[in-house]
Amino acid sequence: MAKSSVLGYPRIGAEREWKKALEAFWAGKLDQSEFHEQLKEIRLNHLRKQMDKGIDLIPVNDFSYYDHVLDTATMFGIVPKRFSYEGGVVPLSLYYGIARGTKDATASEMTKWFNTNYHYIVPELDGAEPAITENKPLNAYREAKELLGIEGKPVILGPLSFLKLSKGYAATETDSWLERLLPLYVQILRELAHEGVQWVQIDEPILVTKVSAEDVRRLKSIYDSFASAVPELNIMLQTYFESVENYSDIVALPVKGIGLDFVHGLSGNLSAVRQSGFPADKVLGAGVIDGRGIWKASLQEKLALLKELTGIVSSDRLIIQSSCSLLHVPVTVQNEKKLLPELKGALAFADEKLDEIVLLTKADVSGETSIAVELVQYESDLQALKQSGERNRNDIQQSVAAISAQYPARHLPFTERHLVQRDKWQLPLFPTTTIGSFPQSAEVRKARQLWRKGEWSNERYAKFIEEQIDIWVKLQEEIGLDVLVHGEFERTDMVEFFGEKLAGFAFTQFGWVQSYGSRCVKPPIIFGDVAFEEAMTVEETKYAQSKTERPVKGMLTGPITIMNWSFVREDITREQIAYQLAYALRQEVEALEKAGIGMIQVDEPAVREGLPLKEQDQANYLQWAVKAFRMTTSTVQDTTQIHTHMCYCEFHDMIDSIEAMDADVISIETSRSHGELIHSFELNTYELGIGLGVYDIHSPRVPRVEEMSSMIDRALRVLDPQLFWINPDCGLKTRGFEETVDSLRNMVEATRIAREKHSLTVK
Repeated sequence: MAKSSVLGYPRIGAEREWKKALEAFWAGKLDQSEFHEQLKEIRLNHLRKQMDKGIDLIPVNDFSYYDHVLDTATMFGIVPKRFSYEGGVVPLSLYYGIARGTKDATASEMTKWFNTNYHYIVPELDGAEPAITENKPLNAYREAKELLGIEGKPVILGPLSFLKLSKGYAATETDSWLERLLPLYVQILRELAHEGVQWVQIDEPILVTKVSAEDVRRLKSIYDSFASAVPELNIMLQTYFESVENYSDIVALPVKGIGLDFVHGLSGNLSAVRQSGFPADKVLGAGVIDGRGIWKASLQEKLALLKELTGIVSSDRLIIQSSCSLLHVPVTVQNEKKLLPELKGALAFADEKLDEIVLLTKADVSGETSIAVELVQYESDLQALKQSGERNRNDIQQSVAAISAQYPARHLPFTERHLVQRDKWQLPLFPTTTIGSFPQSAEVRKARQLWRKGEWSNERYAKFIEEQIDIWVKLQEEIGLDVLVHGEFERTDMVEFFGEKLAGFAFTQFGWVQSYGSRCVKPPIIFGDVAFEEAMTVEETKYAQSKTERPVKGMLTGPITIMNWSFVREDITREQIAYQLAYALRQEVEALEKAGIGMIQVDEPAVREGLPLKEQDQANYLQWAVKAFRMTTSTVQDTTQIHTHMCYCEFHDMIDSIEAMDADVISIETSRSHGELIHSFELNTYELGIGLGVYDIHSPRVPRVEEMSSMIDRALRVLDPQLFWINPDCGLKTRGFEETVDSLRNMVEATRIAREKHSLTVK
């Protein structure tokens, strides 16, 4: 009969216990021994929960002290040269130094984990001498077995995916690097086999992207080596996030099981299984429960899918599991007390997904009648949401359909707009600005909490926000910034803030998910038709502008980012959701302009992460994503300057789409990737205004003037000085007061040096 499993469980805890422990340790409030004990207890509680729920194959080594890719790199002693690592087990101070930076060394690059909002630390292979520092999967297996009696399933990031997600080597060195890594993987697996491990999950998510013939050859060599070295070990080659490429080659590999995503990769994977069958000597890991979404599964539909699969693969060769790690969803719905009943009834977070997997497995083992009550309840819950008035607003649907029928465009092209904007604003060479937010101190957070609890009146809270704006407007002027912002002190999160003011959104109390490191976000839920209700940002922006003669930017989050950083409904397309958001945000842009705000920034940091993994789907996504942005911004006057911002993604393959957004100025990250994006502009022209982030705001270090000057000089070799802006690479909400001020002073000084250097050469 079928067994149940998941591919990973959220690290953070139902009340973010993991995050709190990390930040207490970093702040010196926990010593290392206490820190290890707290994380151990969190880890064991997660394992107990899965065991109590009835999961058969429980993953171990999916827990991390920061990031699982960083764990893999440090397990193999792959540490960037600038950290002066001398071998051996990587100490916590160095581990966190790689992730967060130190006083003397910049952090490693951080980028999106495929098309999710999780960020991983990019391994740097240049100069590394790989060697096993510790067998982390073995340690995790032993802990689960010895303390809880769990026969765990160790999870390891596979060698091909690890290498493809790394940097610091030439393509011609791929095979030589595999030759260096393969013996280390073999040793890890041999030690697991010797310990008596039954199943090992080796994640190769890279296999759902375009795989070359050379990579197929490499894949066969890798898994031939594993089969030869540890023939007794059951290896589950696990893929997720989409359907696999080269299905026939992959299912022919000498492994015991193949894990396929039958949610986000349903069409491609099901088609492949139907057409080519599935090997009789392998187990199918059927990822039928969505590891990324928050909606209850239709158990009837899942049972129909499983029935088809068991017509191809016998039940005793089937593992019913999540489509990917549950890392990407909140922990439990049970703690949510304020959601509408019809919404809460239709939700399933990590713990509820465990229940769904167990129910489906029970139905396979004991028949559908064994879960008859649950089948009726699930369908009733899903129908209640479908019939909700929030999902059936004809006025919004008709307005959006009419507006989206036309392709939006500004009145004048950029070359002409730039001239009238230059005459209006009279900005100096290389204008300086920030991305939008300033540090949210404990005082700011406390004030918001008191207001939310009703202990502060609206008037008192508004006065407090104005006082914060006063402080930072004055500071920005003293520092010497050219274009100011109001600081966003009234905002908890750049998506949540807008969602709270738009119809069609709902918010959880404990629906946190990990974004990067200890940074957790609480994505809104878009469950109904999105609608503008009243101005959202005008009051604070207008107040800030009244306090200075310098321009103040209005600050909005764009439609694609709001969509990609929310949990969205599944009954309409993402394109339709994007257009609803764009229509609502357009009304806010128009309200800002009417209030006298002539620079408006519409941030789209999440455009790249929504890019489909399949090349054949990418052009269509980019087309409607660009259209949604232009729907938001195209109705303003020619003199109104539209800014946007993007960060922490690979943008080199979508420069044309970024330009097609037709923003007057884009600010974009380059510091964390050590200026690599600049190379894209060395190969491609970009003729709109652009600000390349000159320092990393996610690292708690004050960058030197010389570092920023070097970044500026390189950028100006390929970008038009007349269109070049200087800014940090992201918002400053999470940084401290002193480091923010010192960093911005250094940035302005680097700008002064650049102006002196280039003023004579720029006409």
